[in-house]
Amino acid sequence: MEAVPARARAYVACAALGTVLCLLPLPALRTPWWAVGLLAALYAACEHVVRQRLGGTFHPVLLAGAFLLPPPAAALVPLPGALLSPAGHRPQALRRIWRAAELALAVWSAGRVHWLLGGRDAVVGSDFPYALLPCAAAVLTFCGALALLDGGLLALGMGAPPTPFGQWGSVPARRAWRGLFSRSLAPVAVHGLAGLMMAVLWRSPYGPVAALLVLLPMCVSWWVFAQYHRERAAHQATIRALVQAVDIKDGYTRGHSERVGRASVMIARELGMDDERVEVLRFAGILHDVGKLGVPTRLLRKDGPLTPEERRIIELHPEYGHEMVRGISFLGEARAAILHHHERIDGTGYPYGLAGSQIPHSARVVAVADAFDAMTSTRSYSRARPVPAAVAELRRCAGRHFDARVVDALTRALAREGWHPTVTAGPPPAGPPPSPRPGGDRHGAGRAAP
Repeated sequence: MEAVPARARAYVACAALGTVLCLLPLPALRTPWWAVGLLAALYAACEHVVRQRLGGTFHPVLLAGAFLLPPPAAALVPLPGALLSPAGHRPQALRRIWRAAELALAVWSAGRVHWLLGGRDAVVGSDFPYALLPCAAAVLTFCGALALLDGGLLALGMGAPPTPFGQWGSVPARRAWRGLFSRSLAPVAVHGLAGLMMAVLWRSPYGPVAALLVLLPMCVSWWVFAQYHRERAAHQATIRALVQAVDIKDGYTRGHSERVGRASVMIARELGMDDERVEVLRFAGILHDVGKLGVPTRLLRKDGPLTPEERRIIELHPEYGHEMVRGISFLGEARAAILHHHERIDGTGYPYGLAGSQIPHSARVVAVADAFDAMTSTRSYSRARPVPAAVAELRRCAGRHFDARVVDALTRALAREGWHPTVTAGPPPAGPPPSPRPGGDRHGAGRAAP
């Protein structure tokens, strides 16, 4: 396993030092230590249950602490739970320290904003709706602090290991903070509302015991949410199994499906699609060649030209793929992309010879991503084209084979994010390039499709 980058360790150390500085005023404050201890124990218990049984994190108790306690005291609440909870990946000690420091800084920031806006007096006096404004500002601060700190760590190279072997890798700075705040705002806002309810009940005549009742519906809703994520994880496992089966059968194009999925996501985002459609396009790109499982292996691995009969058999793979995924409801329009990704704008594609707007939009996206990766991947039977040459070929065929708008979207995305071609089946053979190999992804832009 690679060591955590020194810059990431320094970043964690700075966060830990910042936490210590936040706690320094504690001796001079009249701190209700019993409330700090109770909230810290409650958070540790909830965090353990949520992370072990349901997955995810649980912030209502932390935000209740930010609403009830002085900011330095509120920063103490997450420390026991964060330091004692399982860290997941190695190095566990460093991850626990980071988790504790991150939450402490976020809670301190939220509590500070809440106090500055007079939120404590509004909570104590159950002064509604005036208590909502400082609480909303505190929730936004909490969410922003977490996003800012997490993005910095990603940029410095200590994100979750991207491979099963736990290797570290930094995220480009322009992408490190992308979406962190917007994705977490809705769940943190719900947790903030629950935290406010806890704080109000805590200060009511019914006392802290009544505040615990708020956690019951939160736990039920979290369980439902966890079930949804488990179902999505099962979907992902199904897709991975199908892709692995294709890669095993057609070793020449191993990794092609994942890269087509990545290119499809780049195009979809450039076209301004919402997150749900982007995810569907990713599935479509990953599964576009799943119908190869119905094609004889000898044809997929054949060297040299295909006979007309063999070509007709290979041209059935989009229909095979569509039949295989027909019953998987969560794929949505990805099924249409699997069936029609070899159609062409001029109507010369297959399996049905659709033209122009008759071709589903998802299929037009996957067609461009498929052709682009086929041209830029080095395999044992062909050399990769440089990315600019592949883009030029796509542009040449835009309006005839490919949707021009989709080609333009990929071009813009590549100019901004770049692309790293991959060797998928060893170095290319010496001598002149061989004839195109049979298979659904070998046609490339400008070549006759199989």
